[in-house]
Amino acid sequence: MRRVLIATSNPGKLRDFAGAAAAHGITVASLPDFDSLPGVREDGATFEANARKKAEHYSRFAPGEIVLADDSGLEVDALGGAPGVHSARYAATSPQGNADDRANNARLLRELSHVADHTARFVCVIAAARDGRTLSTFRGEARGRILDAPRGWGGFGYDPLFLFPALGKTFAELTPQEKAGVSHRGAAFGKFLEWYERQQPLR
Repeated sequence: MRRVLIATSNPGKLRDFAGAAAAHGITVASLPDFDSLPGVREDGATFEANARKKAEHYSRFAPGEIVLADDSGLEVDALGGAPGVHSARYAATSPQGNADDRANNARLLRELSHVADHTARFVCVIAAARDGRTLSTFRGEARGRILDAPRGWGGFGYDPLFLFPALGKTFAELTPQEKAGVSHRGAAFGKFLEWYERQQPLR
């Protein structure tokens, strides 16, 4: 079975990727010793910039391998696209640190408490790199709306607040396989898999 390396130790992201990859006979794994590798500052102005920066940086630690990195976030229309690239650190007290999911969700609910329009979209950009060079990038989106209170116990991040209208469920109420079929990360990863299958040879 073929394997794809992901530059993350986030178990939620790994579950999302694994759900999308399983149908293609591909396994996903975190980059070996990821937590011990020197980090990279995510200071790009766009999801693509951050994804490319991470993929290029971490691919240098797995010579010859294709390494994926993603940058993902929530864009809320009424907030001018916020939290956007700052999604993981929306409620952080330090510019460099992330905030926990509960704090980020609480800030989002406060800012939307007197706003009628709760439409939003999740965005994911995946960059594939080898030996420090980006090979390609892949973008996926999922449109929905933000609820007034969380629902569901799965997923991570803003998933309990993000209602996917076509299914009438939040992302936190979906199984990993269901989420892979409709999520922003699943859409971006699906585009990567199509590209990956076309590579000759797969190196």
